[in-house]
Amino acid sequence: MTTPTKTPATAGQPPAQRSTFRIERAYQASLDVVWALWTTKEGLECWWGPDGFTTTVRTLELRPGGLWEYAMTATAPEQVEFMKRAGMPLSTVTRATYTDVMPQRRLSYDNLVDFIPGVAPYAASVAVEFHPTAQGVRMVLTLDAMHDERWTEMARRGWGSQLGRLAAALGI
Repeated sequence: MTTPTKTPATAGQPPAQRSTFRIERAYQASLDVVWALWTTKEGLECWWGPDGFTTTVRTLELRPGGLWEYAMTATAPEQVEFMKRAGMPLSTVTRATYTDVMPQRRLSYDNLVDFIPGVAPYAASVAVEFHPTAQGVRMVLTLDAMHDERWTEMARRGWGSQLGRLAAALGI
């Protein structure tokens, strides 16, 4: 489920308010396991990124102000072709800074979006809340919208794919 909301402007965006969207997922898995998949090199590398991409974590400093840097590489033929058509490299390095780390409760970070041809770099925030339930874990993600509707929709689809990969890593 996604729910649009409004937040104050973010770097690289016009002074008008910037939209956010929410995604909620429930997983029949322990909070310990879900948390580990979000907070360890091995965990992130087994599911992070949309279908057709592989991820290599280069730096993971899990603390407020800590750096998270990873390389994401298109590997599936359709993703390779998309990247080529968009004039983007097959592999991009993403840098994020953790802004909040509350073990097994909340993670938030600011991504530097600097990989889109013709678009000035800007920050995009992501917050993930982890809620234990009788059946497992409910996650609530709140994400900044991208610079335009097309890229925001691609981000929504990418997160949907990515969270499907998380479910697969959990054996669901």
